[in-house]
Amino acid sequence: MAEIIEFESKRLHLRQWRRTDREPFAALNADPRVMEFLPSPLTRTQSDALADRCELLIQERGWGFWVAETKADRQFIGFVGLHVPAPELPFSPCVEIGWRLAFPFWGQGFALEGARAVLDVGFNHIKLPEIVSFTATLNHRSRALMERLGMVASGTFEHPQVPEGSALRPHYLYRLPRSRYVA
Repeated sequence: MAEIIEFESKRLHLRQWRRTDREPFAALNADPRVMEFLPSPLTRTQSDALADRCELLIQERGWGFWVAETKADRQFIGFVGLHVPAPELPFSPCVEIGWRLAFPFWGQGFALEGARAVLDVGFNHIKLPEIVSFTATLNHRSRALMERLGMVASGTFEHPQVPEGSALRPHYLYRLPRSRYVA
């Protein structure tokens, strides 16, 4: 069991998962707008299993996909954090940054703010040498966020966990080495 990292940005508190997060997380994962660039929306059972996995990984490592909640009213808005992705990805082993926010919180700068705070923790507290991110080539919003974070496009790949023939299988990979981040 590692020491669990929790932290804040200007408007967000990033923290470990709680049982009360399961319901709003399931609503987020069932929203086709939120899940547009993922293979499919999640059932409540699938969503709860994902939340349980996120919680367990934070318990084990001290970090992971943290719950993002507003500081003003402690409202659950989604997750932002770090994850070690599947070993079959062509650029593994690595640590990725990722986010998934409920639709009502899009367009308010929460993803960018949370991701910047996560990069700070990843590079300055955890001391990672590099952080990557990847998304379906069709996901222009996430790609734009990766670029605003200073990440650099590093080619494309076919995501092995997305079915062959799916328009979501081609992905862009973005990288951010620690040296570029601190510069």
